[in-house]
Amino acid sequence: MTQGGRKELDQADIRILRALMADCRLTVAQLADRVGLSSSPCWQRVKRLERDGYIIGYTALLDQKLLGLTETVIIEVTLDRHDDEILEMFGKSMAEMPEVLEVYLTTGEYDYLVKVAVDGTSGYEEFLREKLYRVPGIRHTRSSFALRCLKQQYSVIPSI
Repeated sequence: MTQGGRKELDQADIRILRALMADCRLTVAQLADRVGLSSSPCWQRVKRLERDGYIIGYTALLDQKLLGLTETVIIEVTLDRHDDEILEMFGKSMAEMPEVLEVYLTTGEYDYLVKVAVDGTSGYEEFLREKLYRVPGIRHTRSSFALRCLKQQYSVIPSI
């Protein structure tokens, strides 16, 4: 059975995705053992999940505080206008700033939510003055400093 042109995930696929979310450094043999498959079928499933776009990459999660980026700030951004040129310029600018962790185009009062990692309030002031406020088309911003992260998860697997 397919969903939107893709093979639907079965329980073995879900077990593989959950195991990789917990530890993407598992060898194929370790992964196969955790999900109850032999190595060859497990490897084939992983390759299919990658090819079909369910797995889009593997990454190391870094401790931003140990790297000197002690503050996480969520910035709500409103643009002056919404023509293609401004939207493209804003997106390109965000992609080029290493402090920017995530950017979401949103509905509601603000156009974007931007999550940044900076070195304290002085680092945030520098980010605003030297980078964000130099992006053309920004009309208004509102910032909130994160006090503590209660949950951090990068993907979710729906129940099937």
